[in-house]
Amino acid sequence: MAPSPLFASNDARILDRIRKGDEGALVELYRDNRSPVRALVRRNSGTEDDADDILQEALVTLWERVTTGRFHYSARLGTFIYATAHNMWLRRLARSRREAPGIVTDPPSDDASPLDLMIEEEEAEIVRSALERLGEPCRRLLLLFYWEEESMESIASEMGMANADTVKSRKYQCKKSLEALIRERLPHND
Repeated sequence: MAPSPLFASNDARILDRIRKGDEGALVELYRDNRSPVRALVRRNSGTEDDADDILQEALVTLWERVTTGRFHYSARLGTFIYATAHNMWLRRLARSRREAPGIVTDPPSDDASPLDLMIEEEEAEIVRSALERLGEPCRRLLLLFYWEEESMESIASEMGMANADTVKSRKYQCKKSLEALIRERLPHND
């Protein structure tokens, strides 16, 4: 299928295909993002099978968000998929450490270059710093939703908010504030 000239980017074309229910878009995204996600997971004590599972989960997340209208295009799809896979893998590692506290995981493999590791750590530090600067209750709300994967209803109850819709609205505002704080620290690509 040739891309429509109406689309300025490949991402826009893929998003349109997902909205139309074209599962072939997922195959294309899987193929395009498999290598970076595999490198990420292998660097962090995982296998290629782990990476393939995480990539599939990240693609399902993207599909669900796009088809339900909850996806906000603020970065390249590859960036979204990588970040989603990264977060999912870190949560899985944290869960496995909590479930088996006596087990020590292998150190990251040497597949990553020192520059890649430095960039990854710098980006993580930018996000950590932005979360701290964001302050409460936004910090807590975002951590409950993205890290703990709690439902909107659960967060509303835990944080004393009126209902899930209030949480959704507040989460959106908090996320925008966090994105602004992160953009302040990222190098500009002019």
